[in-house]
Amino acid sequence: MKAHTLLVIVFVALNAHSGDPSPYAGEEQRGIKSMSADEIEALSRGEGMGFAKAAELNQYPGPKHVLELANELELSTEQQEQTSQLFAAMQADAVDLGKRLIAAEGELDQLFAAGTIDSQLLESRLTLIGDLRARLRFVHLAAHLQQKRILSRLQVARYVALRGYHGGHTEHH
Repeated sequence: MKAHTLLVIVFVALNAHSGDPSPYAGEEQRGIKSMSADEIEALSRGEGMGFAKAAELNQYPGPKHVLELANELELSTEQQEQTSQLFAAMQADAVDLGKRLIAAEGELDQLFAAGTIDSQLLESRLTLIGDLRARLRFVHLAAHLQQKRILSRLQVARYVALRGYHGGHTEHH
C-alpha cells in the first residue's frame, strides 16, 4: 500500500509540473504561426489595429471616426469630401501594406517550417517585416496629421469628447 501511495504521489507531481501548457498551445495549427486569424483579417482590411494611438490619444482625429461622427462634428461639404478622400487613400495604402506584411510573415514562417533559415536570411526577413510595419504605421499616423488640419479646433475638441478621451492631455504646440 505504501509503495502504491508513493507511486501515485510521484505520478501526480510529475503531471502537475509537466501539465502546464504553453500559452502558445494550439497556435502551431495556424497558417502563419506568428499571426492570429483576426490579425490577418484586420491587416487585409487596412484596419488601424492601434497603429495610430499616439495620434488618436493626443487629439489628432482619425478620418474613419471623423466620417462616423460627421453629423455630430457638423462637417462642411468640403470637409466631408476631404476626409473621404483622405480615408480612401489611407485605406488603399494600408490594405496594400497589410497584405505585403502578411505575405512576409508567411514567408518567414515557411523558412522556419522548411528548416532552411539561417541568421543572415532571418535578419533580412525581419528587416523587411519591420520596414513594412513602420510604413503601415506611418500611413495611419500621417492620416491623423492630415485630418487635424481639415478640422477646426472646436471640431477637434468635440471629436475628443465624443470619443470619450477626457484626461491627462497637455496641449502641444
